[in-house]
Amino acid sequence: MAQHNELGEWGEQFAAEYLLKKGYKILERNYYYDRAEVDIIAKTKAGDCIVCVEVKTRNSDFFGDPQSFVSQGKIKLLVKAMDAYLIDNDISLETRFDIIAIIKNKFKEDLTHYEDAFYHF
Repeated sequence: MAQHNELGEWGEQFAAEYLLKKGYKILERNYYYDRAEVDIIAKTKAGDCIVCVEVKTRNSDFFGDPQSFVSQGKIKLLVKAMDAYLIDNDISLETRFDIIAIIKNKFKEDLTHYEDAFYHF
């Protein structure tokens, strides 16, 4: 497996563990619809919101912050996938789109959670 794939898988696991510690309930991991993949679908601790989480893991921020690599095209695909997920699972809760940005290398492991991220970028 390519090193960047291993880093990405590690990042998704790290993000899932972070969310669980914060009281989120993980509903799905690596949910596919059409050409989209949703890294994590979770429910908030209060249970009143479904959260679509895009995880971006990089080994440095030399080329930019991890969250800056979520393109408008990716956002459209995620929205489409989440629409399908909510319909298929008969869920009528508010939906939020978050980004978890991780930088991991031999010097640091930094995780930043951006709630309602598509409104901030």
